[in-house]
Parts: sequence; C-alpha cells; structure tokens
Amino acid sequence: MLPEDSLRFVVKVDTEKCKGCALCVEVCPKDVLQMGHAVNSMGWLYAETPGSDKCTGCKMCAIICPDAVIRITKEGD
Repeated sequence: MLPEDSLRFVVKVDTEKCKGCALCVEVCPKDVLQMGHAVNSMGWLYAETPGSDKCTGCKMCAIICPDAVIRITKEGD
C-alpha cells in the first residue's frame, strides 16, 4: 500500500458534455481546473485540467458538477 501523500490522481472532464458553468474551477482547492478557450460541439467553453498533477483526489469538482461530467481516478486505474 502506498503512503497517502504519494497517491496521484487523474482528472477527466467529458468536454463534449461540459456546459462551462465553472463551478468546478471555483471549488477546487488546488487550482487543478481552469476554463479553456476552445468550445465543444454545443458551443460551450469547457473546463480543462492543466494542473492535474496537483489533484489530491478530494472530488469536490466532481461532486459540485451539475452535469456529472468529471471523473477522478487513481493514476494507473
């Protein structure tokens, strides 16, 4: 078993379903997410994860997402 501080997490946003509300960006304590500049096929800006390496796995972003388009997994899963 790995020590808790050595766990790494992967943040995945379904960019085609994201509506760009930015709630995930606001709630993330580690600034993992930010709003991108590109739009999806529906014309919405979507959240991106440039700081994914800083994710602690708290899942606050996934919990607050009204469209359930964010998944947090342990690296390697």
